[in-house]
Amino acid sequence: MIVALIVVGWMTTVISADWPEWRGPDRAGLWEAEGLVESFEGLPNPLPRVWTAPVGAGYSGPTVLGDRVYLLDRGLPDDSEQVERVVCVDRVTGKERWIHRYPCEYRGVGYDFGPRSSVTLVDGKAFTLGMMGHLHCLDAETGEVIWTKELSQHYKIDMPIWGLTSSPLVEDGVLIFQAAGGSEEACVLGLDIANGNEIWRAFPDKASYVSPIMIEQAGKRVVVVWTGMRIAGMNAATGDVYWEIPTRPNKMPINVPGPAINEDGNLMFLSVFYDGSRLIDLALDAVEAKERWVRKGINERTTDALHNMISPPYIYDGFIYGIDSYGQMRCLNPSNGDRLWENLEAVPQGRWGTGFMVRNGETTWMLTERGELVIAKLTSEGYNEIDRVKIIDATTPLKQREEGTVLWSHPAFAGTQIFVRNDRELICVELAK
Repeated sequence: MIVALIVVGWMTTVISADWPEWRGPDRAGLWEAEGLVESFEGLPNPLPRVWTAPVGAGYSGPTVLGDRVYLLDRGLPDDSEQVERVVCVDRVTGKERWIHRYPCEYRGVGYDFGPRSSVTLVDGKAFTLGMMGHLHCLDAETGEVIWTKELSQHYKIDMPIWGLTSSPLVEDGVLIFQAAGGSEEACVLGLDIANGNEIWRAFPDKASYVSPIMIEQAGKRVVVVWTGMRIAGMNAATGDVYWEIPTRPNKMPINVPGPAINEDGNLMFLSVFYDGSRLIDLALDAVEAKERWVRKGINERTTDALHNMISPPYIYDGFIYGIDSYGQMRCLNPSNGDRLWENLEAVPQGRWGTGFMVRNGETTWMLTERGELVIAKLTSEGYNEIDRVKIIDATTPLKQREEGTVLWSHPAFAGTQIFVRNDRELICVELAK
């Protein structure tokens, strides 16, 4: 009985903390678990798994809600046709709960190893957007299709070079994401979560790769969308635009990670591979925003401030942290964008060098593109690495890497566990002391 009570108590603690959407609760990249290991000293390398589940290829980061874990993939190697799948496994055992598969032929997109976006979990429903525009609302418990919409049948999609990547956001009964763009002025769509019918559309811009987020200004909830041409604060229910700032790219829309917001909610930092950095002041007593500064280098190699590609930056304790175009981790002064320090050992050096960072208290946890888990402390004084350990193989082909492969899927940090996928497996690793 005592053992049973301990197990039930552990499971309750594990399942009480979720990671229900892209970058976790509120899409903030914050992990609020306690009682974590402080280093990997004395532990096996690679770290042991709680479980391993077979999955197909893809960049879709896992999400976690209740007793289940979800992701999108490209199907298994033995599939007889081109498909995408929504996969749901048991959070405690990794055993398959359900899989929803649908035909999906990739056409005209680069790096076509699988879907990019994460499954969004709200009120018992799972919302997914595949790389070619297959939109689903599924029962999160059973996988039953509530409704589905193939966007190409309703809109003329101006397809980004790397496909559709927006993880859908739910707010006020509206499903919000970037999709069509072009002459139909439907870059950003707001659909009814009950049936997928359009409520509003906005902007003729080409879509970027950024998922929408929510902020608060003057007591109002404001959805922030960053398209290929502008960043805007909008009314989620109606699509009305409160404010917008042009962000026209020099070469092409290539904004991938979303905006970073500071703890006080009055600063928003943006960074792009070709186009450098900008800081935006967010009013707290009005629904307004204005640009404070813009910093841009000669190109993506000779950079100024920060030219970010895949790794989401963050703001903490008054300073900006991010990873530059070729893997240089940097700290910026938010007052003007000046670099305070640079570190070249944190992540692999090379074009699009990537690490996915989340903050837990004063500590940063990062998964590198080599499948290493890193514990570090980042301050304005410098990068202090505490420890690192291998947890999973990097399997996605990339010719720009000496190893030939990368891992470009954001992990989920839920409870005291990390959930990570590559192109072959989804794993769960326990990180409690």
